Amino acid sequence: MIVWLNGTHGVGKTTTGALVQQLLPDSRVFDAEKVGETLMDIKPGLPATDNFQHWPPWRLLVVETARRVLDYTGGTLVMPMTVLVERYWREISAGLAEHDIPVLHFVLHADQDTLRARIAGDTVLGPNSPFRLRYLEPYAKAARTWLHAEAEVVDTTLLTPAQAAQHIAEAVKT
Repeated sequence: MIVWLNGTHGVGKTTTGALVQQLLPDSRVFDAEKVGETLMDIKPGLPATDNFQHWPPWRLLVVETARRVLDYTGGTLVMPMTVLVERYWREISAGLAEHDIPVLHFVLHADQDTLRARIAGDTVLGPNSPFRLRYLEPYAKAARTWLHAEAEVVDTTLLTPAQAAQHIAEAVKT
């Protein structure tokens, strides 16, 4: 099984994902961003893009890597990864379904003021990361148009990462 944690950059997916993994027996965290980093290391580089998710091999390799890891280890993969393009989500989820891999899709959500405050105080990418700020509007659009209908939304505006992780773990176990 895959527990996919979606949401905009800076909402707390990585932190929450690590906590979810601790609460779910026989689970591992798989950060699909590492697949993108591998593709970015190819020399000479792949066609220029502002987001490795635009490369079709990224989406295919995320599916194939998840499938192979689950075939090898069994259990659950917790995947904290932002996917805001509906076509990309459909491609990934269809690929996983072709391999009979169930996906529980959660969206970590926070209101815009909370997100901006978290990004302003970010210690990972630094305060007011332009990268994280750039995705606030695409996230809001995806949330309005398709994303929230595709997942269980966990509003983290007033939750700690531990509380969000507990909620997700309980939902997975039921």
